[in-house]
Amino acid sequence: MIGGMSLPDGRDGSWTLLTGHGHVLVEIARNPQARIRDISAAAGLTERTVQTIVTDLETAGYITRTRIGRRTHYTVNPDSLFRHSAQEGLRVGPFLELLAEAEGGAAAGPSGA
Repeated sequence: MIGGMSLPDGRDGSWTLLTGHGHVLVEIARNPQARIRDISAAAGLTERTVQTIVTDLETAGYITRTRIGRRTHYTVNPDSLFRHSAQEGLRVGPFLELLAEAEGGAAAGPSGA
C-alpha cells in the first residue's frame, strides 16, 4: 500500500527490498552516463537525495565519477563488498550484473564497459 492505497497489481508498496542506495547503484550500473535527474526518476527519489547517495557511494568506493565535458560518467567498482554482515565477503558485481540485465535488457554491466 502507498499512503493507504493498494497498487494496481495488489502488491503492498509501503516498502521495497532494496534501499535508496541500492536503487541508485543499480541504475548507475545500468546507465553509467545517466544524469541525476534520470537516476532520480528511475529510483523514485528526489534529485537531492540521489546527489547525497551518489556522494555516499563515491566516498565508500562503490563508484567513481569522471567529468567528460558537461556530463558525468560513473564507473562502478564491481569488487566492492556488501556492507551488511549477512553478506560478508560477497562482491556487489554479480548482484549488479543480474539486476542491471533484468532491468535494462542489454545492459553494459556494472563497470559500464
